Amino acid sequence: MNQFPGQDEEQGDVTALVCLEADMQDGQMKEVSVEDQKVLLVRTRGQYSAVGSQCSHYNAPLVKGALVGDRVRCPFHGACFNVRSGDIEEYPGLDCLPNYKVKVQDGKVYVSISRKSLKLTRRVKEMSSRVPGVNHTILLIGGGPASLVCAETLRQNQYQGRIIMVTKDTLPPFDKPKLSKALNLDSSDILLRSIDFFQQHGIEVWTQKEAVSVNPSDKMVKLSDGTVQHYEQLLISTGCRARPLTCPGWDLRGVKLLQTHEDAKEIHSSCVGQRAVVIGASFIGMEVASYMSDKAASVVVVGTSVYPYEQSLGPEIGKMSMQMLEEQNVKFYMNDRVTEIRGENGQVKEVVLKSGAVLEADVVIAGIGVIPNSDFLAGSQVEVDSKKAVIIDKFMRTNIPDVFGAGDVTSFPLSIHGDQRVNIGHWQMAQAHGKVAALNMLKKLTKIDSIPFFWTVLLGKSIRYAGYGEGYTEIVFKGKVEERKFLAFYIKDEVVVAAASLMFDPAVSRLAEAMATGRLITKAQAQ
Repeated sequence: MNQFPGQDEEQGDVTALVCLEADMQDGQMKEVSVEDQKVLLVRTRGQYSAVGSQCSHYNAPLVKGALVGDRVRCPFHGACFNVRSGDIEEYPGLDCLPNYKVKVQDGKVYVSISRKSLKLTRRVKEMSSRVPGVNHTILLIGGGPASLVCAETLRQNQYQGRIIMVTKDTLPPFDKPKLSKALNLDSSDILLRSIDFFQQHGIEVWTQKEAVSVNPSDKMVKLSDGTVQHYEQLLISTGCRARPLTCPGWDLRGVKLLQTHEDAKEIHSSCVGQRAVVIGASFIGMEVASYMSDKAASVVVVGTSVYPYEQSLGPEIGKMSMQMLEEQNVKFYMNDRVTEIRGENGQVKEVVLKSGAVLEADVVIAGIGVIPNSDFLAGSQVEVDSKKAVIIDKFMRTNIPDVFGAGDVTSFPLSIHGDQRVNIGHWQMAQAHGKVAALNMLKKLTKIDSIPFFWTVLLGKSIRYAGYGEGYTEIVFKGKVEERKFLAFYIKDEVVVAAASLMFDPAVSRLAEAMATGRLITKAQAQ
């Protein structure tokens, strides 16, 4: 091991010579090793810094990401980290990267890691806990990513009052995007934080409870168990629920919606070796069909458009996705709809389509959109829009003082869409909302300015997407969709408003960073 002069092994540091000072230019990244630990070495503005090499979300190699200024964006799902501090700046993921000491001496670059943290790949930000006698309560309704990040951000910013999170789920916050991608997961594989974590930081998590009404004038919330909880500040982050079927037979045994961890396990066990019909050819339906393709006896997808994702990703990518699943013997009935589900002894037996087709079915899974969980706000004066989404401003504030909103249940002004209000059900956006809500609760005025980023997985292949493509008028492709390796730019008014890719990393992360820094990319540049 190469040690630099004056290094004291007594300090318990492990030091390695990782490169020569002249080896890297500004704006370059390199993965280097200190003993067995991989480290991301970065040079910006003539200075070297070193942080953990793996994204704290799903361990993606950050060296393959997009470096802009002092932050690197993960190539897989768009999380961003400051390359000097290691702090997480954009989601998904919760934790920061470890940051390491760098020394440049005699034209050589050395990185030191303390021996006790040599094996760590992530760093939890320092957090306070509840201090007895501080009589202030922040109530978080909903147990999803917005509530979780809100609670953590409050504690990271030395909030010492009481934090209560109320969730109708049986589990504390869990990694919901995994449910439709791998249905047969143990709860221990999807929990975002341990029970110990919540206890350590004084965050109360009340499971299997729902808010039934809110009284802002008394600052009271009534819960489903009949109890009433007072708050000083309130976060509405109740998410959305799966839209149920309304056709005859919707209530037969074997007709399923995917919302909870229990639903996912149940769908998995009831589909294995059975005939599955998936209603809805958008992201949830396609992911479930993909997962079931090698487990169910047969899988059929019914969709109302010509191709899956036709509105969002366009017909070319929709057609490709359809072909991928057809190669795994998934059958599609597109441009069609369900008129009736027939059963025998209360159990589903067949699905009848408008075209006249009759599909044999043991299990029916519906993925036909979502409804915001805002019914409990009736009579509260909290404003909702025509689709029942809670209306919030850039600071996550509703029209009622001390009542904030975050995540999928809200409609909020999107900066890259001219501050027009949108409702976006992305995991990463809900986390960003939670952080911004917490900071504004603490009177640290902060606006939401995150770039929407999401991904979907079909047969182990990930399509990534960034931006906001609603109303796009044309798509410019790089690569070939039919070869399943492409980058698609969505164009509106001669500029790129969104991008999607398959096997083209880190292009979408690069575009997200360009958007985050306010750079417009024209159609001509995209071509």
